[in-house]
Amino acid sequence: MNALSDLQATLDPSRRSWVESANDSTNDFSIQNLPFGVFSARQNDARRVGVAIGDEIVDLAALQAAGLLKLSAAKTDVFARDTLNDFIALGRETWRSVRVQLSALLARDTAMLRDDAALRARVLVRQADAKLHLPVHIPGYTDFYSSKEHATNVGSMFRDPKNALLPNWSEMPIGYNGRASSVVVSGTPVRRPNGQLKLPDQERPVFGACRKLDIELETGFVIGAGNALGEPVACADAEAHIFGMVLLNDWSARDIQQWEYVPLGPFNAKTFATTISPWIVTLDALEPFRVAQPVQEPAPLAYLRHEGRHAFDITLEVTLRPQQAKRASTIARTNFRHMYWTMAQQLAHHTVSGCNTRVGDLMGSGTISGPTDDSFGSLLELTWNGNKPLELNEGGTRSFIEDGDELTLLGWCQGDGYRVGFGACAGEIVPALK
Repeated sequence: MNALSDLQATLDPSRRSWVESANDSTNDFSIQNLPFGVFSARQNDARRVGVAIGDEIVDLAALQAAGLLKLSAAKTDVFARDTLNDFIALGRETWRSVRVQLSALLARDTAMLRDDAALRARVLVRQADAKLHLPVHIPGYTDFYSSKEHATNVGSMFRDPKNALLPNWSEMPIGYNGRASSVVVSGTPVRRPNGQLKLPDQERPVFGACRKLDIELETGFVIGAGNALGEPVACADAEAHIFGMVLLNDWSARDIQQWEYVPLGPFNAKTFATTISPWIVTLDALEPFRVAQPVQEPAPLAYLRHEGRHAFDITLEVTLRPQQAKRASTIARTNFRHMYWTMAQQLAHHTVSGCNTRVGDLMGSGTISGPTDDSFGSLLELTWNGNKPLELNEGGTRSFIEDGDELTLLGWCQGDGYRVGFGACAGEIVPALK
């Protein structure tokens, strides 16, 4: 078998694992998935690289030490690290080699690890006994604005609905450079920001806590191969530069943003926190769920054109759980396939000026909204700027996020008897500083 056929075998929908929890069709971490992350454990608090499989984590450093995981690259000590960056920097052939080896080792009919209880005890860590960390060092973070439905909703809300999209929106992926320093991993509490607020009945702004705190349901992609300064990434080649995807919540202080965004765009309204899921799902794992992107009209300029299908059928949900509630309310359901601008187009546009990217750079999709009222990716849209409050399962309503609320993003691709999911991307809001 050659490398490509070995890789294709990892996507076989009939493949099952001896880690039985991975065979549950509702478990995010099937053997077809094998996402990468960084974890520590109760019995060993050193951070290291792992791969999720069912309810377990495979400790890649321990697996390599046992001689069951081979790297052909000269730099092989990349798994006993607190980020994935050094592993990612080894390149796509290495990522794929590790995926192929893990898929074979974890397959139901492979006895090497399955039947060695002592080795399993060293290599497998229950996710319930582990702490998950930010998976990569992020040199730079960019957030795009690439959902046509979202941009139309916001434009209709604050401008003339007949001209909801500005002239440039349909010509290029709109984006802005965010703050990499405030990207946090799922489960990290998020403090309500303070800032300037311009109230409609007052001439000058006041200073205080955000009153319209919101989520932005997004995905993000992680750069796996950078480009040199002055050398753009061609749209046709862009996906080869992407290591994988995460869920991303770019928390937004709507009232702070409304006052500050003219003329240069979001600043403090977005810099206080961006939450990502801890597991990075590779593009190889997502390949069976590739679908056509929406038709783009007008046709993009030449540097933004690519052939084939470049969207993915990823189901997305948002839940909200008030502090004292026993269960969460699902407030939105949508799909990544609605995105107008693709990841490849985003990266091509980002670098067309000659901007360089680096391993670990994070690119946010922008809020992902669908065509129906319950598929909007923000409370701003779901409640139409607070004018149509949402009713929650256990009583009460929400126009925007209140202190103590926990917001969770979920995402998965559903295969035939298996799931390729991202795990949770969650954050609880704590009160602003007085």
